[in-house]
Amino acid sequence: MKSQWIVLTTACFLLLVTGCSQHAGTSHLPPPEVEVTTVVQKDVPITQEWVANIDGFVNAQIQPQVSGYLIKQTYREGSFVKKGQVLFEIDPKPMQVQLEQAQGQLSQAKAQLVKAQEDVERDRPLAEARAIAQGQLATDIQAQVAAKAVVDAQQAQVDLAQINLGYTKVRSLIDGIAGIASGQIGNLVGPTSILTTVSQLDPVKVYFALGEDEYIKFARPISELAMGLPSPQEPKAAVQLILSDGSTYSKPGKLYLADRQVDPQTGTIRIAALFPNGGGILRPGQFGRVRIQTQVVPNALLVPQAAVAEIQGTYQIAVLGEGNKAEIRTAKVGPRVGADWIITDGLKPGDQVIVQGIQRVRPGTIVQPKPYLTKAAKG
Repeated sequence: MKSQWIVLTTACFLLLVTGCSQHAGTSHLPPPEVEVTTVVQKDVPITQEWVANIDGFVNAQIQPQVSGYLIKQTYREGSFVKKGQVLFEIDPKPMQVQLEQAQGQLSQAKAQLVKAQEDVERDRPLAEARAIAQGQLATDIQAQVAAKAVVDAQQAQVDLAQINLGYTKVRSLIDGIAGIASGQIGNLVGPTSILTTVSQLDPVKVYFALGEDEYIKFARPISELAMGLPSPQEPKAAVQLILSDGSTYSKPGKLYLADRQVDPQTGTIRIAALFPNGGGILRPGQFGRVRIQTQVVPNALLVPQAAVAEIQGTYQIAVLGEGNKAEIRTAKVGPRVGADWIITDGLKPGDQVIVQGIQRVRPGTIVQPKPYLTKAAKG
């Protein structure tokens, strides 16, 4: 009797548990919350970027043209200097001595010329009167010509000595910013010595390299640029410079030159753009990126990149359908534009796509939509 009671009690307990489980299974969970946004349709400019480095428009190496000891530096390093401004001085004494020697030799040559001229003037009437031989007059004339040549040669030596004396003042070749001096007071310098560099920084050149495939796209404007012709194929948007901190340089640039050949080792061709630099912010040696608009995609469909899921090489987008039911579509994508993605197939204007919460939905899932806000809008 006792065993029957235990069996009956156990059966009742199992029935009670089963009933509770079935009741719990029939409870309804609220629809998952998702953030949605409407597909945007508009003309989208497509840009490309290339790594770039900045250089001066002209970089003049300042080298002395005579040898000697530096005795003075007359400019402040890193300052703006003008063309012809004296930057360094070399000890002028040796050059002054050479000039004085040349002037003395010139005086001697001139004295010899005067004597030769007097000999010709004295012997010419005598030769005409046959008082002396004609050969004597010819000798006098030849001596006069030789003395004149010596005077000219000595005058050239004086001029050269004066030039060399002037070269003891080492001057800037251009207007620009002078760099740190590599020559110090007391150094023995010569024509192979580089004392400093002066760079013209307004404008600056910004160099970047196009690959062969990219070059083919730009071949016509590059050729027209080389010939100095205005190019109708040149990108409408100006060249932009993105600095190393991610900021965009305030002033647009323009294409300036292309190298004569594609480098066979790298498969690239070097391009230069010019950027105004009145404030001197840009300096040679800086790195950045050049951005150029290459095309405009008309009536492009844009969605946030977060709305696109890549699965085994295919792209899928969750679309909000009737009755707030989720629909999963396979899409084809184009270029990325900022935080968005161009969709070339799979969507139509006005579609609402799920951006956040896509991982919680399946085809046919009823969702609770709310507007998607970008980080900028949330902030």
